[in-house]
Amino acid sequence: MSISQTYRGKTLEELNNLSMNELMRLLPARIRRTLKRGLHPENRKLLENIRKIKAEMAKTGAQTKRIRTHRRDMPILPEMVGLTIEVHNGKDFIPVEITLDKVGHYLGEFAITNKRVVHGKPGVGASKSSTYVPLK
Repeated sequence: MSISQTYRGKTLEELNNLSMNELMRLLPARIRRTLKRGLHPENRKLLENIRKIKAEMAKTGAQTKRIRTHRRDMPILPEMVGLTIEVHNGKDFIPVEITLDKVGHYLGEFAITNKRVVHGKPGVGASKSSTYVPLK
């Protein structure tokens, strides 16, 4: 991360030193409301795992364990910056690298759940109109 990156005028170190109430003033209204109502117990467990892995990273210097989660409604907080979290999209786990510009969003916003539809070519028995398509 370059030093010039900021979130609403604050660097990552300044964001990590803020209390939760001070941080909530900087976040968008939807995330602020989620945090005011309290995190779901599963989201709290994910946050504890993230803190544990960050502590391991500080000791060893490299990410040792992948973080996989189904919690798409977890708000991205400044303490998550620098990690890669694999978020479930309904079929697979999509790796989401957390950067400073993703703070204030939800994890699910970066693991898209639908794909572009690519239909196959019409063949024998596909439909009545396929009788008029030249078959190879």
